[in-house]
Amino acid sequence: GLRRGASTVAMASRAAKLAVLALALALVAMPARAFYLPGVAPQDFAPDDLVNFKVNSLTSDKTALPVEYYKLPFCQPPRIRSSAENLGEVLRGDRIFNSLYQMQTKLDETCKVVCRGAPLTKAQAQMLKKFIDDEYRVNMILDNLPAAVRVDYFDEDSETHKSLYERGFPVGFKDDESQIAGSAVPGALEKKFVKAASWFASKGVKGGSKSFGKKKRLDDGTFFVNNHLRFTVLLHSDVDAKSSRIVGFEVAPVSVRHDFNGAWNELDPKLSSCSALNHPSVVFEDSGKTKPRDPKTVPPQKVEEGASIVFTYDVAFRESPVKWASRWDVYLQMADGKGVHWFSVVNSCLVVLFLSAMVAMILVRLLKRDISKYNALETIEEAQEESGWKLVHGDVFRAPAHATSLALLVGTGTQLLFMTFVVMVFAVLGFLSPANRGGLMTAALTLFAVAGFFNGYFSARVMKLFASNGAEWKQNATRAAFFSPGVAFAVFFLLNLLCWEERSAGAAPFTALLSICALWFLVNVPLVFLGAYVGQARAAPELPVRTNKIPRRVPPQPWYMRGSFTALAGGVLPFAAVFIELFFILSSMWHHQVYYVFGILFLVLCIALVTCAEVAIVLCYFQLCSEDYEWWWRACLNSGSSALYVFMYSAWYFFANLEISRAIPSIMYFAYMALVSAGFAAVTASVGFLACFAFCRAIYGSVKID
Repeated sequence: GLRRGASTVAMASRAAKLAVLALALALVAMPARAFYLPGVAPQDFAPDDLVNFKVNSLTSDKTALPVEYYKLPFCQPPRIRSSAENLGEVLRGDRIFNSLYQMQTKLDETCKVVCRGAPLTKAQAQMLKKFIDDEYRVNMILDNLPAAVRVDYFDEDSETHKSLYERGFPVGFKDDESQIAGSAVPGALEKKFVKAASWFASKGVKGGSKSFGKKKRLDDGTFFVNNHLRFTVLLHSDVDAKSSRIVGFEVAPVSVRHDFNGAWNELDPKLSSCSALNHPSVVFEDSGKTKPRDPKTVPPQKVEEGASIVFTYDVAFRESPVKWASRWDVYLQMADGKGVHWFSVVNSCLVVLFLSAMVAMILVRLLKRDISKYNALETIEEAQEESGWKLVHGDVFRAPAHATSLALLVGTGTQLLFMTFVVMVFAVLGFLSPANRGGLMTAALTLFAVAGFFNGYFSARVMKLFASNGAEWKQNATRAAFFSPGVAFAVFFLLNLLCWEERSAGAAPFTALLSICALWFLVNVPLVFLGAYVGQARAAPELPVRTNKIPRRVPPQPWYMRGSFTALAGGVLPFAAVFIELFFILSSMWHHQVYYVFGILFLVLCIALVTCAEVAIVLCYFQLCSEDYEWWWRACLNSGSSALYVFMYSAWYFFANLEISRAIPSIMYFAYMALVSAGFAAVTASVGFLACFAFCRAIYGSVKID
């Protein structure tokens, strides 16, 4: 029997080995499939491969309202196809379409005709002038790279010539001699980068070609459209594979009034303005550099009623040592400011070290002394003669006014905190590449819906402090699921109506609104109720002291301990920890710059949260020492008031760094910044509340209470 059992075990062992071997062979034989992170999959191009250009929405820093490319009288393909978009792209206003622009890899082409537009109507001419006056920029895409204008400037600090890149190119220009001469970059933009000695100015704050000086009326002056584009495509070639990868996409716009001989031939147009001796783009000097053509030789294309604009382009290829993995570096250097970012970190660290020293002094010295003194009291008479935070032990955990609103605030703050933390982790790990347009916003919306569990859980736990039976957990969960998302959605919907009125590409379509509602009702709401159920099912948090039936009278407080003063003072330090980085975030939001230093932002965020907790603890200790036990809302306000400074800073940024003058974009700016500030207030307030609650439980659990 033993031999038969051993034989059976041996056969089973051999069968298992054969099964594993067969499975391995099957896996090897199966076609392997791999996946790439968004924006990370390279594409190889063989010589003469046909590559199509795409067009994105037109953007302007003066209006902050993106507009679809084909709203203007540009050349249109027979069938306009929209590229696949995620929810974040739609909400950002990206509308990517195919175009008539195309090229063959490594084949230089000159004055290739796109189309000859129909004569401009009066309405089209006025619209084109309006877009030029509002400084709209055309955004094109090649192999997922945005077109950029290269700006050469002289850096006075290093005394060297440098280059920066400006995304997109102007639709046209207005009465500017430097642009009439064929310059690809407006003179104002060059002036902006010359000011790079100032670290704020060197960050590309203006984000585009700004109009310096007095603003003119639309009817004043002459408008010209950039109808000729010179594309320079940078390639990194693999000699062995005989293929290339696109690592750069530069564009130089020019305005030229094209002439042609005889009648216009759509199949084989002959332009006399594109001869070898009279090219519209540039001429080469003996030094190898380029200079603009003389406007007398190549007159610009004027925008006027009845004008038939001929659109042309050049394609030139140039080998580049830049590898494919580093091709986004030039876009990230548009707002170069590494030194300033590190200065922001050092500034935040100094703030948190200062606060940490104060907290350490309170916890190690003052609290240790207080606890030892309170525990050494032997008689009731001695205890009654004492003053300080121990005397309010019977009221310190008394339910505050508007407890349901407090629970709602803490729940919303923890939901936003979880969303922000996870988004930052994904961004630091490189999952949210700038090549994945809209990825950051899509991830934020999805994680916000998933984080509804924490909203329901923490709001239920706070309510459990004041109603241990948990009878109102369903009403509390309903408020948590619908109040904050409802307010945000209502504001977004109203602003979206304004975008619809302006016919902006930034207006979210009905399908996008349905997607947001699906995330809200099908993901967020059930998870909020699940979190609330889990939170109310657990036992109420254990408190170290009992609450007296009769509330203690709060003595009159000095002016510097009143709630309004401590709130305004407490918000300064958390704001000081983030205000430098906030400048770059606002530039990224409203100047269409790429924000990429998520590692530094994550570090600054952690420092700011630690600062909020320490500020709340310090002010809570002083408040309890003044025998004021109403700390619940004060803990939220002392740290959450930093959002007031954030909103005030955004208002200063609007008047100091933006050129938005129209009513609807201004309303949108302040409405969105109010939402951002409210979210920041909820996060910092919840951190301050949780820190103070843990602090009070710790100190009152360390003393002997009769």
